[in-house]
Amino acid sequence: MMSALILQHPSVGLLALLGVLLPVAIHLWNRRPGQLVQVGSLRWLSVAANRRMRSLKLEQLLLLLLRAAIVAVLALALTDPIRQTPPPPRHGQVLVSPDLLNSASLTAVRTTIDSLRKQGYELRQLAPSLPMLSATQWRHFDSLATTVNTLRSFEPSSDNLWARVQQAADSLPERPLRVFTFASQHSFQGTRPALPAAVRWQTVPQPNSDAQPWLQAAYKLSADSLRLLLGTSNEAATTFRTVAVRVPAAGEELRVAGLPTLRYEARSGGQAVLRPVSGRAVPVQTAALRIAIYHDAAHAQDAKYLRAALRAASLGLPAAPALTVSTTAPTSGQQLDWLFWLSEAPVPAAWQKSVAAGLQLWQEASAPGIATEAMLAQQASLQPIRLLRRDTLTASAGTALWSDGLGQSVLTRAAEGKGARYHLHTRFHPAWSELGSNAELPALLLPLLQPDPLQAGPITNDRRTLAPTQVFTTQHLAPSPTHSTANRPRQSDLRPWVILLAALLFGLERLLVRRRAAALATTSSE
Repeated sequence: MMSALILQHPSVGLLALLGVLLPVAIHLWNRRPGQLVQVGSLRWLSVAANRRMRSLKLEQLLLLLLRAAIVAVLALALTDPIRQTPPPPRHGQVLVSPDLLNSASLTAVRTTIDSLRKQGYELRQLAPSLPMLSATQWRHFDSLATTVNTLRSFEPSSDNLWARVQQAADSLPERPLRVFTFASQHSFQGTRPALPAAVRWQTVPQPNSDAQPWLQAAYKLSADSLRLLLGTSNEAATTFRTVAVRVPAAGEELRVAGLPTLRYEARSGGQAVLRPVSGRAVPVQTAALRIAIYHDAAHAQDAKYLRAALRAASLGLPAAPALTVSTTAPTSGQQLDWLFWLSEAPVPAAWQKSVAAGLQLWQEASAPGIATEAMLAQQASLQPIRLLRRDTLTASAGTALWSDGLGQSVLTRAAEGKGARYHLHTRFHPAWSELGSNAELPALLLPLLQPDPLQAGPITNDRRTLAPTQVFTTQHLAPSPTHSTANRPRQSDLRPWVILLAALLFGLERLLVRRRAAALATTSSE
């Protein structure tokens, strides 16, 4: 790394350098010839004088050089000298998401990545701590992508890629970043960050993007008939349809067009499941969901929105739920799977106890709440949902199912026995949020109504993707770092060192003067 000496005010230094003439003039002035005194033996006095003059001439010349050097160094200090060192090289970074590394789609960007590596880019995995990939690891993933028989099943990243790329931009500032990922919707949560202009993001098509159905749920219509809910997903949307089949015998295999072979297994207690060759078992439901919405006058509009959303969400269930909406609290003798309690009145003790037995109890925020300006951080919805008010609870026990762009919980779930308590920190009312009027609400509620509310289905089945302009855009980006101070050469001020050198020279000059004076005094005394 080469450094350079820069004089910021050279003209001032040149003018100050004229001061070198001063010690020269003093030196010449001190060389005036002395008076001739004719005493004693003039021959011997003349030899001694000549010897003394030669010694004096050498000492005066050294003093002259020292004094001239002091003036020159002080003149250099007036030029404000600095040492400029170029900034250390900043290698560009290639960031590849783990799901892309483990898929056949890696071959689509292999040539581009290899070209960037030849240009000096470092290869990293877009994962926590951003681990670097060695050449050996890269060859392993490259060969894995080109060997069809050893490919792993496609699993979109469950990480939030927006947050991960933001982490990379913060951890590796002032470096060009090339990002390669899929555009799977559930890999993007929250608000899209404003990334620096040094980031370039390229999305890659998913492998085997042809729509393949999967078994989402099963419902036993009668003793000899099953209704299967099949899901199909592609880059644009996810849809569901129902198929009626006969009830197989215990242990018998069930074959449905487009699905892997299913095995019908009966469990203790009468519960049966359909288990595919690979993947999670799907329980066979024997009764439709029983849902009740209780509301008071202040929550009438909330109930209206919720009722419409539940009806729309029921299209994704194998059997339409039994839904009741009333301003009268349900009696404790009713059999319910879900109770939406839209009232600030306390929930009756009988229903509180029913949670442990399997009831799913839902409650909303209490008035008056506080104003907020946040967006619901659902999985990259095409229709942003604004949150206008929320309750004053700073924390709530349980798991956060919905969050806002500020990282605050919007919907939490606390398991209790066989059931769970849900708390919505806002309301469906238009004065509180845009949840009720947003077309995304049924899609948000549907995963909660599944047999296992914490599993909305295998994420490998959801093939919905975002458009490239939604993943990353050059609009509203942070200022370019090319003009930041981090890219400028490093500069160090040399004036303190120059002044220190002048002080050392001055000390040496004083030392020589004192020695000369002492020598002259000794000679005079003799």
